Amino acid sequence: MKIVIGNAWPYANGSLHVGRLSSLMPGDILARYHRLMGDEVIFVSGSDCNGTPISIKAKEEGVAPEIISERYNDEFKDCFEKLGFSYDLFGKTSSPYHHKIVKKFILELYEKGYIYEKSVTQYYCNECGEFLTDRLIEGICPHCHGTARGDQCEECSEILDPEDLIDRKCKSCGKEPEVKEVNHLFFSLSKFENDVRKLWIKQDGWRDNAIKLTKRYLDEGLRDRAVTRNISWGVEVPLKGYEDKRIYVWIEAVMAYLSSSIKVCEDRGEDWVEYWQDEDSRIYFVHGKDNIPFHTVIFPALLNGLGIKKPNLRIISSEYMNLEGKKFSTTKNWAVWLPYMVKNYDPDAIRYFLTINGPETKNTDFSWREFINSNNGELLGAFGNFVNRTLVFIHKNFGGKLSNCELNPKWEKEFFDLYVEVGEKIEDGEFRSSLEDIFAYIRKANKFFDDEKPWIKIEKDKKNCEKTLYTCVQIIANLSNLLEPFIPFSCEKIREFLSIQDPTWSFIEIKEPNVKEVSVLFERIDKIKATEELIKLKEEKV
Repeated sequence: MKIVIGNAWPYANGSLHVGRLSSLMPGDILARYHRLMGDEVIFVSGSDCNGTPISIKAKEEGVAPEIISERYNDEFKDCFEKLGFSYDLFGKTSSPYHHKIVKKFILELYEKGYIYEKSVTQYYCNECGEFLTDRLIEGICPHCHGTARGDQCEECSEILDPEDLIDRKCKSCGKEPEVKEVNHLFFSLSKFENDVRKLWIKQDGWRDNAIKLTKRYLDEGLRDRAVTRNISWGVEVPLKGYEDKRIYVWIEAVMAYLSSSIKVCEDRGEDWVEYWQDEDSRIYFVHGKDNIPFHTVIFPALLNGLGIKKPNLRIISSEYMNLEGKKFSTTKNWAVWLPYMVKNYDPDAIRYFLTINGPETKNTDFSWREFINSNNGELLGAFGNFVNRTLVFIHKNFGGKLSNCELNPKWEKEFFDLYVEVGEKIEDGEFRSSLEDIFAYIRKANKFFDDEKPWIKIEKDKKNCEKTLYTCVQIIANLSNLLEPFIPFSCEKIREFLSIQDPTWSFIEIKEPNVKEVSVLFERIDKIKATEELIKLKEEKV
C-alpha cells in the first residue's frame, strides 16, 4: 500500500510548545507503523515560511523575513530530529522548489477556469499606509462573538473574510481601516461543494471534530476564496498585472503537501500521482482542530481542480492540550517550549506522555507532576523494570545465553492478536488506546515474571527457570516491535541488547538468545523537579 502522511506545517515565526507537538506526534507513529507493515511511505512536513506572521515578526525585530523563517526552520528541524520524527522530507515553503510547484499548479487552475480575476474592496489603513492582510485585521466573530482575525476565528475556528468581522480594527495601530477597490484572483471553491460533500459522506478514518466542523461548512455553503494578497513576502503570482501581490498563504501552504511529495518521489524515481490517486493508496492529514477546514474542505477542492479525484483521506485532527489547567499562551509565555523540553528530558518520555495523554477526542492537560509520574511509573517502573531485571538476570546466571526452550504456542497466539489489535487501532487514529493495550500486556508480563519467581527456581529447577526467562526474552523482543512507533529510542536499545537486526510488525522468536551488555532504558526523575518546573513556568522562565 502507498501511504502519504502530512503533518501540519508550523509557522516559522516562533518556537513550538508541547501543546502543538501533541497534535503532530500521531504522524510519526503512523509513519513508523506503516513502514513496519512493509508499506511504501511518504512522511512530509516543514516550516510555513510565507505570509503575514513571518512578516510581522521580521518587522518587530527589524530584520528580513528570511532571517526569521530560517532561524525557526532550523530550530524545528533540530527539535524533530531529537524527538525521532522520521520525516522523509521536512521542507520549507520558502524553497525555490515549492515556489516552482505552486506557480505550476496556480497556472493549471487558472487555465481550467478555477481561478479567476475579480475586483473587490480591500481594507486599507491610512495610519500605517498599507493594505491590510486578513491577519492584520482584528474584530469580533459574527458567529461566536469571540476575538477573531480577518481570516479565521481563534475561538470557534470559523473561516472568515474581513468584511464578516464586527468592529474591525488594524492590528498594528488600532485604527479603523477604510475600504478601497483592488483586483485579486479568486479560487472557485463553490464549484467543488458536491465533490467535498461526497468525500465527507465517506468519513472513513475521520475524527468526530472533523466530521462535525466540515458538515457545518457544507451546510452553510462554500464560498470562493481570494488567492492573492497585497504582501511582499511569499510566492510570486505567475500572471501579469499581479507583480505587487503574492499567493495567499492558505492556498500555497496546503500545496506544500504536494510539492514535498513530488520532491520525495522525484528523488526516489517514483510517480507521485500514484500515492495521491491510486485506489489502494491512503493519505493521512495530521493537525490540530483549528486547521480542519483547510484539510477537509479547501485542499480536497484544490486536488479535484488539479484532477486528483476521490483521494482516500484520513483526518487525524486533535483537540487542544492545555498546560497545568490553563490554555497555552505564547504571548503570555504560558508554555513549555520544545527546545527546552528536548534539551532536558528523554525523547521517549516526551513521546510517551504526549501519546498516552493525547487530545484525540477531548482537551487534555500537560502537567509536570503527571509527566514525571508517567516516566517513573509506566516507562521505568513497568516497561524498563521488566526489560532490565529479565536481561540482567540472564547475564548474571546464564552468562547472557539461553538455549532454545521452544516457546509455548499460547504466547505466540497472544502476540499475534496483539499485533492485529494494536495495528487496527493505529490505522483508526486510536493511538492512546493502542498504547494502553501494549502497557496492559507489559503489566501481564511483569506478573508472569513475579509468579514464576526465577530467583527461586534458579536454585531448585534451573531448566524450568531458563524456560521462564526464554519466554520473557520473546516478550521483550516483540515489545520492541510493538513499541517502535511510540518510543523508538528505547526499542533500538533493546534490539542492540538482543542482536535483533530490524523491527517488523509481526511475531518474532529468538531461538537461542544471546544477551549483550545491558544498560537502563529510563532514568528516574526526582519528583522535586515537578515543583521546580512549575515555579519556572510561573516565573515565565521556561
